[in-house]
Amino acid sequence: QVQLVESGGGLVQAGGSLRLSCAASGRTFSSYATGWFRQAPGKEREFVAAIRWSSGSTYVADSVKGRFTISRDNAKNTVYLQMNSLKPDDTAVYYCAADPSLSRLQIGSARYWGQGTQVTVSS
Repeated sequence: QVQLVESGGGLVQAGGSLRLSCAASGRTFSSYATGWFRQAPGKEREFVAAIRWSSGSTYVADSVKGRFTISRDNAKNTVYLQMNSLKPDDTAVYYCAADPSLSRLQIGSARYWGQGTQVTVSS
């Protein structure tokens, strides 16, 4: 059974940092893309960043480019989202997702999803 378990969310002041983790289990993800989405109250789910397990190539949304970094630890089967210079607009539930297809993942149609972790940025 495939599981994606997010952790690392919390409450932080504007300008602060958080690192989210997504621990993957249940299969080999070497041929997969894994990424992060977020959904704020009353808004649609938004793509944040993605990474290919095999090559380490990363893709980051323009809205967070320069502030957020995605990385992975193959040995731990874990993907990270380092979030710096956080703004109140970054407040959302952050979801981890994984799919064999990067393009399918980026449009939000990933095969696997985590339960989400809340990130709240206070002004």
